[in-house]
Amino acid sequence: MLNLSSDQNKALRVLLNWFKSQDRQYITLGGYAGTGKTTLISIFRNELHKENKELEVAFCSYTGKATRVLKNKIVESNAMYPQDTIGTIHSLIYSPILNDKKEIIGWEMKKNIDADLIIVDEASMVDQHIWNDLRAYKIPIIAVGDHGQLPPIKGNFNLIEKPDIKLEEIHRQAKDNPIIKLSILAREKGEIPVQGFGYNVMKLSRGSNESQEIIGELLQNYKNDTLVLCGYNSTRIKLNKYIRQNLGFESIEPEAGDRVICLRNNHQKEIFNGMLGTIKSISSDPGDPFYLATIEMDGEESLYKGVISVEQFNNPESMNFTDKKGSTENMDLFDFGYALTVHKAQGSQSKRVILFEERFKQMDDLMWRRWLYTAVTRAEEELFIVG
Repeated sequence: MLNLSSDQNKALRVLLNWFKSQDRQYITLGGYAGTGKTTLISIFRNELHKENKELEVAFCSYTGKATRVLKNKIVESNAMYPQDTIGTIHSLIYSPILNDKKEIIGWEMKKNIDADLIIVDEASMVDQHIWNDLRAYKIPIIAVGDHGQLPPIKGNFNLIEKPDIKLEEIHRQAKDNPIIKLSILAREKGEIPVQGFGYNVMKLSRGSNESQEIIGELLQNYKNDTLVLCGYNSTRIKLNKYIRQNLGFESIEPEAGDRVICLRNNHQKEIFNGMLGTIKSISSDPGDPFYLATIEMDGEESLYKGVISVEQFNNPESMNFTDKKGSTENMDLFDFGYALTVHKAQGSQSKRVILFEERFKQMDDLMWRRWLYTAVTRAEEELFIVG
């Protein structure tokens, strides 16, 4: 067995005792970036296999992209057995309802799941509706997430707010990673100094000419593996316009090839708040309040096809259901997805992150540290912070 940190060892014992006793249906595991959550889960799965070779585990996550990341880590750790499954939560618990043309017109809960244990990754993204459906199968569940991140924007439901088990000791290998170093500074101090921390990991001063050149060049060379993050919706709209102009989009309306973000869950269509995608086709008639759109969502196998709100694009507010004229109840909500607020980026990670630090007046120090930590941990390899 790998050398575990003291809090990993303790967490492993708690998980094994919980699964043995099953005195309650679920347990929550929170861990900061670099504390080895997935390593722990892999070792736990291997320990269970020693006890029972037939045990079936269903690993799952909220989106296809997050599921692929989880699968790579679990397989790399040799913790996936032939009877185990890994997929989205949606594919685990719902079956499609088909019409006569074999088109999906809805989803229904499966009657049974073949699993002795469900392990949910990125559990802070799970809403009350899906959580209730997961628990309905009366199968033991481990919910795993990062308790240092921001809470969900709306609603009081947050699975990982106060986890039963906490991992807070950063691994030796992770401590050398400059992004992990910055995540610790963000979480503990809420302040990152203007300097370089490693190859393409740096904090820039907003005022200097050199910084403005670097940021201008980064934004002009925007690619799909880039996340541009900020605090204010007004900044987000300006950045989206700037990036789109540089990419050659001439219309203020969305076009094929545009990057978009989903702003509201639609369980029937398997799209969730914060998911990113690229428009494949889009059309509307003059005066219509909606577009007919086909969107390739990042990491998802099937294309989204549906009706999306015209009014939501470049709107500083996310529109909610209303009964008055302009209702969006029968439409899905998308906006341009080149620049995002940190709140909206919680389920995403990218190779390169460009972060504009923006603090709201009403943010206390704890909320600011969570905001900065969440932003920093979206970056996989490269991070440019504009102070």
